[in-house]
Amino acid sequence: MPVTHPIVLTPAQARVLGALVEKEVTTPDYYPLSLNALVNACNQRSNREPVMDLDEEDVRLALRRLEDHGLAGRARAADGRVTKFEHWLGEAFNFTRAETALICVLLLRGPQTPGELRSRTDRLHSFEEIGDVLAGLQKLMEREPSLVAVLPRQPGTKESRSGTVEAAVAAENASASRISPHSVTQAASDDPAHEDRIAQMEAKLAELQQTVEALTRKIDDLFGD
Repeated sequence: MPVTHPIVLTPAQARVLGALVEKEVTTPDYYPLSLNALVNACNQRSNREPVMDLDEEDVRLALRRLEDHGLAGRARAADGRVTKFEHWLGEAFNFTRAETALICVLLLRGPQTPGELRSRTDRLHSFEEIGDVLAGLQKLMEREPSLVAVLPRQPGTKESRSGTVEAAVAAENASASRISPHSVTQAASDDPAHEDRIAQMEAKLAELQQTVEALTRKIDDLFGD
């Protein structure tokens, strides 16, 4: 069932959801996951930022809340005596494979540049060029409400980072990580300054996409037949 209400995820809930999405693609023979396998997936030392040390009770509590939100829970078709768990993002959002890969890596590793997202999503979905990553981010931004936003460029860096809209707010307010399929920024919707910042972020992403397209055309002109 599609999600139609705002959802607030804690860091533990975001990690559990991201781990389930990742393992469905990377280890399909072992998916859905047992509780023990899910705990290990959440606490991996690689492909996780920050590294966490969740125990079984932490993961159970996260799963309980994710199930309340219709995002994940006990596997509906699993056989055997061991309880296993799965995500339901397909039902909740109807993401494309590209969108799922981007959301998964953002949940697991936080805000990232388009270049980082392209390399880090490789096991989940192959983006042939950076423009494909930008196109996927653009689709997530164009959802109502937006699920991804461009964060302000950090001093000394050349690329802007992308993250969930909540990450953009958290970067300024140090608030809890949020994902909101219906109204990600509802709490700040009456703040004109916040709306201006979101508009500026969207403009930066559009400008970056135009730059990439221009560079691609130049490369084609230089090396084309």
